[in-house]
Amino acid sequence: MSIGLKQVFNKDKTFRPKRKFDPGTQRFELHKRAQASLTSGVELKATVQLPIGEDLNDWVAVHVVDFFNRINLIYGTICDFCTERTCPIMSGGPKYEYRWQDDNRYKKPTALPAPQYMNLLMDWIEVQINNEDIFPTSVGVPFKKNFLQICKKILCRLFRVFVHVYIHHFDRIIMMGAEAHVNTCYKHFYYFVTELNLVDRKELEPLKEMTAQMCQ
Repeated sequence: MSIGLKQVFNKDKTFRPKRKFDPGTQRFELHKRAQASLTSGVELKATVQLPIGEDLNDWVAVHVVDFFNRINLIYGTICDFCTERTCPIMSGGPKYEYRWQDDNRYKKPTALPAPQYMNLLMDWIEVQINNEDIFPTSVGVPFKKNFLQICKKILCRLFRVFVHVYIHHFDRIIMMGAEAHVNTCYKHFYYFVTELNLVDRKELEPLKEMTAQMCQ
């Protein structure tokens, strides 16, 4: 493992603390199964398919939390180089600008520097996945009817982190020798959201050409 990959997996470089699943729960078992598939040499495309007999909401919940942890870690490796000076706007190249909106301070889409956008995004996702009403951890507690819609919004916004990292900071990822890890994480994410139709195709446009080459 290269120095860069060691840094990628260094818990001290994590942008946010990892959310974990409680041992003994159904979601913990699903998480273990998903992780085992990833390390078994099974094609990434096959690992994202909903296992027979499993609940779609549980499968999505496991992956949303896992992708949050992984993308969080990736951004953590380059966040020292993503500053208000280097990235005054949260963007994905000259054609795509992402504006922040929430139910609190930012009622309307607001242009923000990338690091501020990222902080708000990770805080917002953390609130969602730690909310027992949205991501229930107790056996027998049902998911809300709009659970998948909430997850679609989370995944759409997490995709924007990939866009920003690939277009504005991938040179740093390469310098660290971590491109293989980031590429694998991206492909896993892409296959999952397209398999289950969780991110609108228009949102995927910024990385369309790169994705076509990577996932051909």
